[in-house]
Amino acid sequence: MSARFDAIGLVVSDMTATVQFYRRLGFAIPEGAETEGHVEAELPGGLRLLLDTEEVVRSFHPSWEPPSGGGRTSLALRCDSPGEVDSLFAELTGAGSGFELKPWDAVWGQRYAVLLDPDGNGVDLFAPLAGGQ
Repeated sequence: MSARFDAIGLVVSDMTATVQFYRRLGFAIPEGAETEGHVEAELPGGLRLLLDTEEVVRSFHPSWEPPSGGGRTSLALRCDSPGEVDSLFAELTGAGSGFELKPWDAVWGQRYAVLLDPDGNGVDLFAPLAGGQ
């Protein structure tokens, strides 16, 4: 089989808010992306994050409608330390981002928190605790 995992794609309702959110988390998103309908950001390890506005998706799939209900997608970001989990969480929620779980010490040995991007997708922040994974 020659298919390989290459990118994660998200449909966004507000490109400006989404770009600002992911830039705060350290994603290298090109300048001017806020005004585009399709944006790509290179991720460590060779993956890409693809962002498309609802209008762009409808341009090639006219009957598409955004899913109703809660988000079903989650991105997980490994932080360098438990303190970084706390500081990123504080920075993003201080800037108005929603969240699902405040930082806590998980039983599996990680400092863990779950932010919500502007479309309600989960963004997990985690870092190993001393002796954790």
